[in-house]
Amino acid sequence: MIRVFVFFFLLFLLAAGFAWLADVPGTISISWNGYVWEQPPVVVALVAGVALIAFLLVVWVIRTILQSPAIAGRFFRRRRKDKGYTALSHGLIALGTGNAKLARRYGLDADKLLPEEPAAKLLLAQTAQLAGKDDEARQRFEAMLDEPETKALGLHGLFVEAERQGEPVAARHYAEEAARTSPGLEWAGKAVLGYQAVAHHWDEALKTLESNYAAKLVDKKSYRRQRAVILTALAQKLEGGEPERAFSLAKEAHGLALDLVPAAVLTSRLATRRGDIRKAAKVLEATWRLSPHPELAETYAHVRTGDSAVDRLKRVKSLSAQRTNTPEGALAIARAAIEAREFEDARAQLKKLLQSEPTRSAFLLMAEVEEAEHGDRGRMRDWLARALKAPQDKAWVADGIVSAEWQPVSPVTGKLDAFQWTAPGSAIEEEGDLIEDSLFEAPVLPAAVPAADPAPAQSPEPVPAAGDATADVAVADAPKTVELKAEPAADAAAAAPETGEPSPVTPAADATAKHGFEGTTDDVRYSPSLSNLPDASPKAEAGSSPEAKETAKPAEAEAGSKSEPSAKSGEDADTVKADADKGDDDKSDAGKGGDEKDAAAEAGSSKPEGGKKAEDTAAETPEESNGPIQFPLKRMPDDPGTDEDDKDKADKAARPRFFN
Repeated sequence: MIRVFVFFFLLFLLAAGFAWLADVPGTISISWNGYVWEQPPVVVALVAGVALIAFLLVVWVIRTILQSPAIAGRFFRRRRKDKGYTALSHGLIALGTGNAKLARRYGLDADKLLPEEPAAKLLLAQTAQLAGKDDEARQRFEAMLDEPETKALGLHGLFVEAERQGEPVAARHYAEEAARTSPGLEWAGKAVLGYQAVAHHWDEALKTLESNYAAKLVDKKSYRRQRAVILTALAQKLEGGEPERAFSLAKEAHGLALDLVPAAVLTSRLATRRGDIRKAAKVLEATWRLSPHPELAETYAHVRTGDSAVDRLKRVKSLSAQRTNTPEGALAIARAAIEAREFEDARAQLKKLLQSEPTRSAFLLMAEVEEAEHGDRGRMRDWLARALKAPQDKAWVADGIVSAEWQPVSPVTGKLDAFQWTAPGSAIEEEGDLIEDSLFEAPVLPAAVPAADPAPAQSPEPVPAAGDATADVAVADAPKTVELKAEPAADAAAAAPETGEPSPVTPAADATAKHGFEGTTDDVRYSPSLSNLPDASPKAEAGSSPEAKETAKPAEAEAGSKSEPSAKSGEDADTVKADADKGDDDKSDAGKGGDEKDAAAEAGSSKPEGGKKAEDTAAETPEESNGPIQFPLKRMPDDPGTDEDDKDKADKAARPRFFN
């Protein structure tokens, strides 16, 4: 718009000027060599303008003729450059499409037409890389180092070639050289930082990070995060040798990134070593509220050394309450509860976790609970089998690498702060089985079945005299059969009135049932006191259990007709024979012979020392050797027995009052 206004303004001035000349009176006269030319002013002005234009045209023609060689040279150079740039453009397109041969042909043409063009040299070098001619590519990139404007380009090409050839030392050298030549190169700054981090040169990495931040290669948020990671790694390196400097570095790292779990754990651990328990706890609590992690809970539980398992459980519960309903908190409470033997709390936490986010560690902890609380190996194996199909637990993952511990740098790409706390991908995705509530309940152990009444003894046969040696040998060699049978509780109760003796109350269920404290250090509180243990002779201890009776059989068989219980009770061989003939018809207290144990069992008496044992009776009575020998087991080991057996206690030797 302004240009149009100026044009019309000039045109107006020109018209006004001609109009003014037309109105000027008079003539202009020019005389030369007797020739006079008189014209009005307007005509003179027009003639002068035309003459000026003709003069300028003649001057331009003369200059064009004189400068024609330069104009022709400039034309051909421009044409050559246009052809070179056209070849370069086609070569780049061919290089992008992966056609190495066509790209090389266009590259050679471009390099011939444009010998000083860096892009043509780059095209040839990249074409050599694409074609796999590494030596040619390296030579072309090295040739670029001679020119200042192409030096950075050559260093980048050599850096790429070194990485492709697996030469980290050379790659780091080219990256550092490029960073010194051009401090603003992003690839050089990041490559140098990565190589220094991989080599664990943390002091140099801090300087490089500062240079990158000053050159605005990273933003402020990334700078704070990367600095926290480097400081944490340096503090881990100095933890053993320089704990004070390590503590200051870890504390700074925790301040830069509150959600960095390794920094918080390291700071807390070093604070605990310094005796600053409050600082250690606060650091862990701040990180737990942002990013719950099992290492935080474990460190928080042991923040004060020497605490009991119950104290650690209380501390873990308080930490978990600061961010509720987290799988990490439930697992931490379950582990601490198992250590404190608070199995109900452990079951409750694991039930909540397994019904919401089941993981392998939760199933393994349930198996540990079953084994530690009840020793139930069947249910333990069931939980272990479920753990095989359960989803994997979270771990530190970076570039496909799963690590149990945090690392500051990825071992694959060298990227700083690459490890993330997440669940690793599983190749097999299976739906878990439905977990019923009954699986989390403590198993109910069945009550013990009362001991059975002995089966009716076989009809007695004549017992040989005590002095008969042949009979003694036959009795010793006679086979012995042991048969254990269950007996209803009503039969045992009905057998007591026959003898008229009181039947003591026997807590059979408590005696045989297993408790959760058995096999652990807590069974000392529930074991019987020493004052309640029986005075048992070696013979009585051998007959107090079926296993002991089986062990005592060979010794009694060798004894033959000697009959130790008969000797203790003062009975002779004739009395023993008479009692054996009575059989099942006489179960009273008058008989002290081989059937006295069976009679005492039917009467409700549980005295293990009183009377003759079933094995001795079988040994002395060959006619009854083929019959089953019964073990009623109807009393507790600490039952005092009947009054009429008190006279036998004086003859028995005292035994140590210890049993398990």
